[in-house]
Amino acid sequence: MLKVVHPIAGGIALLMILTFWLSTALSELFASVAAVTTVKSLIPWGFLILVPALAAVGGSGFQLSKKRRGPLVAKKQKRMPIVAANGILILIPSALYLSFKAQAGAFDTGFYVVQALELSAGAVNITLLGLNMRDGLRMTGKLRRPS
Repeated sequence: MLKVVHPIAGGIALLMILTFWLSTALSELFASVAAVTTVKSLIPWGFLILVPALAAVGGSGFQLSKKRRGPLVAKKQKRMPIVAANGILILIPSALYLSFKAQAGAFDTGFYVVQALELSAGAVNITLLGLNMRDGLRMTGKLRRPS
């Protein structure tokens, strides 16, 4: 069961964060203020999917790692605290702040500073989760190492 839950939850988590990031970047670059407000207002609702997915991938990964050892497992275990801290300390508070500011129509310097921080932290999490997915696929033999 864990071997099914882990990759599905990881895929959902990565897809959610990527969706948040792309929606933010594209709306900021190409859309109206109303679209930016909508995107920033909807992202916190996505936490209802993201947080359980991250909990499931973390819990299942912890259980699966008890049976495995090796450099790929160690790399994945080192990345996850960074992903979690980044999400809890930067991404979630930033998303809530930006949602509040956008709904108030306050697109000021503070909004854009936090927006830049959120996009940077989001890119870090996308990268780390992508690396974990790659290493997980290598561990299962579904992806070969480059020769």
